[in-house]
Amino acid sequence: MSPVISVKNLDHYFGHGQLRKQVLFDINLEINAGEIIIMTGPSGSGKTTLLTLVGGLRSAQSGSLQILGQELCGANPAKLTQARRNNGYIFQAHNLHGSLTVLQNVRMGLEVHKNISPPEMKTRSAQLLEEVGLGNRLNYYPDDLSGGQKQRVAIARALVSRPKIVLADEPTAALDSKSGRDVVNLMQKLAKEQGCTILLVTHDNRILDIADRIVHMEDGKLVNDHAVVSAV
Repeated sequence: MSPVISVKNLDHYFGHGQLRKQVLFDINLEINAGEIIIMTGPSGSGKTTLLTLVGGLRSAQSGSLQILGQELCGANPAKLTQARRNNGYIFQAHNLHGSLTVLQNVRMGLEVHKNISPPEMKTRSAQLLEEVGLGNRLNYYPDDLSGGQKQRVAIARALVSRPKIVLADEPTAALDSKSGRDVVNLMQKLAKEQGCTILLVTHDNRILDIADRIVHMEDGKLVNDHAVVSAV
């Protein structure tokens, strides 16, 4: 079976001319369907840059970056847009729209999928909010929720389209330890049920145990990639 994410000899640069700076160096990484991969490393090591390239948020410049068999190195904006439709995104700052209800925020995750009818959008959004424990908060606004509840809404929004890949950037950084654990357990449970792949960037050592593998980055290089051995 081909990997869902295949990165080979990937380099990346920011800036132009004399200001051009290399930020990723010869990255090689393969991630298979259903795996949960956690990416660690100090600030400025290139973790978020790699995550945005995998997510099609910017075009890869050099090497090979294949997502679901599609080459994204040098991809044009239309191809990147198409690639993003296979992904769910969860960020540290949940990025909910304050003027929309919880249900409306989750439904936004389906707006780009033209083959889903409005009634089905509403039904799927409500069902997933029920699964994340917010079935009684559908008509609340983000300002009426705790930090952990907001992040659960963000998880529901990311997963409502049943994406093949979920990309998470520091999803527990703003949460206390219990809320953070609840959030990653929920991500793990829903991802396994839906059969999607998770690539998660974190500094939070408390959640490393949910990973199948941990990859560590330093100074723009992938310096370690090892499987997590579960205690029995």
